[in-house]
Amino acid sequence: MPPVAFPGEIRLLQTPEEAEKAAAFLKTCPLLGIDSETRPSFTKGVLYKVALLQVSTEERCFLFRLNLMGLTPPVVGLLENPAITKVGLSLRDDFNMLHKRAPFTPRSVVELQEFVRPFGIRDMSLQKIYANLFGRKIAKNQQLSNWEAETLTPAQQLYAATDAWACLNIYHLLLELQRTGDYEIEPEEPREPADTAPAAPEV
Repeated sequence: MPPVAFPGEIRLLQTPEEAEKAAAFLKTCPLLGIDSETRPSFTKGVLYKVALLQVSTEERCFLFRLNLMGLTPPVVGLLENPAITKVGLSLRDDFNMLHKRAPFTPRSVVELQEFVRPFGIRDMSLQKIYANLFGRKIAKNQQLSNWEAETLTPAQQLYAATDAWACLNIYHLLLELQRTGDYEIEPEEPREPADTAPAAPEV
């Protein structure tokens, strides 16, 4: 399966001033894809806060380095803005983690794990949903990298941007399929009933 990667411009934001300018631009966009990354912990009992928030349009993806600047008021305003639709996957988990940085009430949110269900899609991971719809593979080799590293590598930045942008692609395609009705839902294979009859006694 051929790989897919975000083809647009990636902007890495590391200061509150940069975040404010980016948020001002993003507030002019009616639809955004969002995702987040957290440094993985390989020690029991050690947990990290969200390090990166990705917010993508179709052409640009903004990477907010929250471990350097925190969840600033302009970014909170973006998440709470009811005029902007935010699309993502497992957003409840993302928001619960983000709440550890600042309180906010997300508005106008589309959870793809719920949105895909009427289309007969049962795989709930972003990688599997994207592969089923587009026949392209989202690489996951950067997922467990250090998102609090002093410098995020180009590979990390591309991985992060691709995830947020892919959510937009999925949403656009499903809206089009919803409009045209040009899809078929494969029936679920019937499960074989469990054999509950008692075994015959040995003679």
